[in-house]
Order: sequence, then C-alpha cells, then structure tokens
Amino acid sequence: MKSYLAAALQMNSRPDLEKNLTQAEELVDLAVRRGAEVVALPENFSFLGEEADKLANLEAIATASEKFLRKMAHRFQITVLGGGFPIPVGDGKVANVAMLVDPHGGEVRYEKVHLFDVNLPDGNTYRESETVRAGTALPPVYASEELGTLGISVCYDVRFPELYRHLSKKGAEVLFIPAAFTAHTGKDHWQVLLQARAIENTCYAIAPAQTGLHYGRRYTHGHAAIIDPWGVVLSDAGTEVGLAIAEISPDRIYQVRRQMPSLEHRIFG
Repeated sequence: MKSYLAAALQMNSRPDLEKNLTQAEELVDLAVRRGAEVVALPENFSFLGEEADKLANLEAIATASEKFLRKMAHRFQITVLGGGFPIPVGDGKVANVAMLVDPHGGEVRYEKVHLFDVNLPDGNTYRESETVRAGTALPPVYASEELGTLGISVCYDVRFPELYRHLSKKGAEVLFIPAAFTAHTGKDHWQVLLQARAIENTCYAIAPAQTGLHYGRRYTHGHAAIIDPWGVVLSDAGTEVGLAIAEISPDRIYQVRRQMPSLEHRIFG
C-alpha cells in the first residue's frame, strides 16, 4: 500500500438525473485536478427525490449510474465509489447499491443491509423499507496492492458497529461511509459516529455526503469528511457543495495500530 490522496464528494442531488450527473462529473474532475486517486460519491448521488419519481425513472437511474461510474474510473484512471443508487429487484422494490469501480474494470458491489425506518423529532418520517429490499450479505472489501484494503458500507450502516468489525476482520484499512444523512440527526450524530468507526477499527473513514435542501422537507447535513485511524478529522467539506480531500497514509495506519493495538486485544469476535 502506498500513500495517496482520497476525496469524499459533497453533493446537493435533486430529482434530476442529468443535472446530478453533471454536478458529480464536475466534482470528480475537481478532485482529480487536486490529485485524488480515489474518489467517493455520496448515497443517492444520481437521484434524490420522491420515491414515486424514483420508481418511475428506475431503469434510467440504474443504467446511467453504472455507466457514469465506469466512465469516471476509465476517463480519469481512478478508483471511484458510487455511494448508493437504486437497482430494480422485482416486486416493485429496489436494492440500494454501492458500487466501486477501479481503472482496470474491476467492480465490487454491496446492497445496503440496514434500512432507514425512523420517526424523527423534527416531524419527518422515513420508511426506506417501503421501496427498498434490504441486502442479505455482509459487505465486501476491495483489496489493492496500491490502495490497501477498502471496506464498503452505506449511510445508516454507520450506526451498526458489528458491520465495521466484520470489515476490519477482513483486513480493511479504509472504510467508505457514503451517506445522505438527515440534517436533524447529522448535527448530533454524524461526526461522532464516523470518528467512532475509525477509532475502534483503527481505519481511515472516507465519508462523502449530501447537503442542503433536495425536495420538499428533505434536508441533509453535509460535512463530508475524511478521518484518520486516531479519529482526527483531516478534512471537512462544511455545508457547501464541494469535497473533502486528504492523504491516506499506510505509515499512519501502522503507527496507530502499534500504539493502540486494540484489534489484537479482541476477546469476543
């Protein structure tokens, strides 16, 4: 594994597939011009709108999202993660799929397991399970001699530490945590959860995010971030469209794991 720059993109996706992909491409281009070799896009990067609109345009969203990720990886010769987009699975439901593509055409997919069914104090109710079929498989890792071992998750997964323990046991050194975190929960929980997952697994966390108003009353928190294995926030995108970018260093991983070898001290699991 070498040292390299990674970027976590921060988007304001809307119910407009074409405009979202244009915004995403501009941000990928910006990240690459700043030296990033790994670029991660947030959950719902290609479409963020009412569920009925998403289902009505499902085939177009799924096809365009996959094509876009492959195009970015090939055009810029980078490894790119699309943090979540809908794929039809039948019975009127979709899978929320994160897809990693490398510049050589390699691909890894993960179907989001934990679905966001909550009633928030701000009056918003979310029922992801009404249209999304939960994945049934543990998330994969992507192993690369140059980039290290990368673990994949999506948004609400961040509240379930056992998923990240699985990834660290599989050798993960970097955790992708793409999200469309709500503004209400994000202000209290987003950063602390990211830091917890990084610290307890002595991994980097790369967390692209959605930000701002998307439609109706749907606001997201922003603050795409990259966090080191000690829990230090290396880069935070704030609340504007843009990106967080930072170095991923194997020396830092090894240093923290020597100083705090907690993965070696596990008793249960």
